[in-house]
Amino acid sequence: MKSFMEMAIEEAKFGVKQKHGGPFGAVVVYNGKILSSAHNEVLLKNDPTCHAEILAIRRASKSLGNYNLNGCSIYTTCEPCPMCLSAILWASINKVYFGCTKLDAEKIGFNDNLFFNILSNNTKSHISMSKLNRIECLEVFNLWNRLDEKTSY
Repeated sequence: MKSFMEMAIEEAKFGVKQKHGGPFGAVVVYNGKILSSAHNEVLLKNDPTCHAEILAIRRASKSLGNYNLNGCSIYTTCEPCPMCLSAILWASINKVYFGCTKLDAEKIGFNDNLFFNILSNNTKSHISMSKLNRIECLEVFNLWNRLDEKTSY
């Protein structure tokens, strides 16, 4: 396990040195074999979703040819943010190993803890949410629901 975390750390170091993004690296492992590795590429790609965990999950899914990563573990240099944690849950990854905490990330300028506080209703969200066109959207949901053959995920 230690070698997988060391690889995540090396990914993070590479990304920082290349100025691709923050100090985050991740490795996805299945049956003791590395499926993928990645580092934060938010700055490189000008894409706020290019977190190390998200990229590693995308690459692992491509490697396996499956969106379901049940049985996999992810090693990451920091406790996953809410977006990454959600992706980990959607991918059915069973185990997360992380180095630094969300509070460690906050100390160096990353606001992961703010997101956790908003999601736990401890802080007011900065986003206005309004329901719109529910009936029309339900029509699409019903279209999906009527399909005889569909893959739930």
